[in-house]
Amino acid sequence: MSERLAKSAGTIGLAVMTSRLLGLVRDQVMAGLFGTGMAQDAFQIANRIPNLVRDLFAEGAMSAAFVPTFTRYLKNEGKEAAWRLGNLVINALLVVTTVLVVLGIIYAEPLLSLLPDFGGSDPAGADGAARLALTVQLARIVMPFLTLVAVAVALGGMLNSLRRFFIPALSPAIYNVGVLFSAVAIVPFCEGWGLHKIVGIAIGALIGGLGQILVQVPLLYRQGFRYRPILSFSDPGLKEILLLMGPGTLGLAAAQVNVVVNTYLAVGEGEGAVSALAFAFRLMYLPIGLFGVSVATAALPEVARQAAAGALDDMRRTVSSSLRLMLMLSVPATVGLMVLGGPIVEFIFQRGQFTSESTRLTAMALLFYAPGLIGYSAVKIASPTFYALNDPRTPVLVSVSSIVMNLVLNLTLVRILSFQGLALGTAIAALFNSGLLVYLLSRRIHGLEGRRIAVASAKILAASLAMGAAAMVTESWLNASLPDMQGWISWLPGTWGATAAQTLRAGLRVAGAISVGVGVLGLSASVLRLQEFTAARARVLGLIRRRR
Repeated sequence: MSERLAKSAGTIGLAVMTSRLLGLVRDQVMAGLFGTGMAQDAFQIANRIPNLVRDLFAEGAMSAAFVPTFTRYLKNEGKEAAWRLGNLVINALLVVTTVLVVLGIIYAEPLLSLLPDFGGSDPAGADGAARLALTVQLARIVMPFLTLVAVAVALGGMLNSLRRFFIPALSPAIYNVGVLFSAVAIVPFCEGWGLHKIVGIAIGALIGGLGQILVQVPLLYRQGFRYRPILSFSDPGLKEILLLMGPGTLGLAAAQVNVVVNTYLAVGEGEGAVSALAFAFRLMYLPIGLFGVSVATAALPEVARQAAAGALDDMRRTVSSSLRLMLMLSVPATVGLMVLGGPIVEFIFQRGQFTSESTRLTAMALLFYAPGLIGYSAVKIASPTFYALNDPRTPVLVSVSSIVMNLVLNLTLVRILSFQGLALGTAIAALFNSGLLVYLLSRRIHGLEGRRIAVASAKILAASLAMGAAAMVTESWLNASLPDMQGWISWLPGTWGATAAQTLRAGLRVAGAISVGVGVLGLSASVLRLQEFTAARARVLGLIRRRR
């Protein structure tokens, strides 16, 4: 396994872990403040489009179009030409996204009016009107996030091309800091200002978006970049990137478009369905960010350089090692989420307005979402590789077919399984998307060390199933054996004692099950001589030692 790839993936994983953990804290705060009720649903719907663009740019179009082109300019034409290209991209994004923001603000109400009523019994009545009014207000507030995140991602793309991975991977954490700041410093005052409390969270999203830019600028300037207000849509480099961005966005859009489809269909499945799907998707996306995105971000510059040099043998080894590392990390995570979903949701979210019913709804969605984790992670590696090979057509066609498949599945399954069917359809479509992409990529570069990947996959699955069985048995035993913790912390006032006791008990169940499960995973990997586990463990331990 590539030493540089593993080291870079570990560095990115550390930064992404920080961001994802802060994201969990953010979600905990929002769950406690708003539960899975109307305000939470309204924010999730309003924030869906800005988040769609963020996901597409951060993990899609920029990875597929900008990073390979910028890397080639650095290699072949030098830093000055690359800086000029970076300025052209930033300014083009400013123009395009500003237009989109203005249109979004103007047409927010007529567009959102197309949605079915999300939970009210009378779409034309007071409940439906209040939901629509709040969602429109929130959508107009968060819309400028499009521009902020586009610029932030362009800066991060340049830093990634320069092999400066940590700060760009850490920058999303600043978004979470902005939301958390607003929860403490703005939300408590909103009602006094005549605003709904959730409006404070929307303002925090903008603060976080601006912070994502500011945290990257100093490092980029130290690399020699200087902002210039230049724009030329006729520039060959910019034209190449813009031409690739359309296919690049479509090629990686399946996951994000499918989430938008889920949001639309879930609106009609009762109050709380939208929020439950959103919380479950973000829990599933935690390991994707830690494993899939970090491995892909580290691999892409190497793949781009190997493609530019025509070194297909090296590219095969890099892609194969990336896929095996991804599987070693994501398959156990998938099994863990499926068998421990309920206790995990209870431990992380169940307090305040997030009730046991909210936990039940979110855990059911997570159970069906979890298998898609493997597919989402693999796409992060496979799809950008096609763009490095100057083949945007293949991932676009595969992505479109995946979107169509997801739509058909969801329209069918939502009638059978309600909102859980939406999660299941999305997971199936993600696995289809990734499987077809990897197969076509293997044909494109004449192999991907297929036998090695197949053997590793079988061993990883066997070890993961053993881990899952051990974790499930352990959690069940702990749930039956652990006493009520309220007597231990009876000194806490009011309902705090009961909440703390419930959280502590759930935490002990989760920690005990994970500890036993990881131990069984390690033992199984040793028995099966799973080299990928040994390599991943060595990299993680080495990273921990370097960070001390």
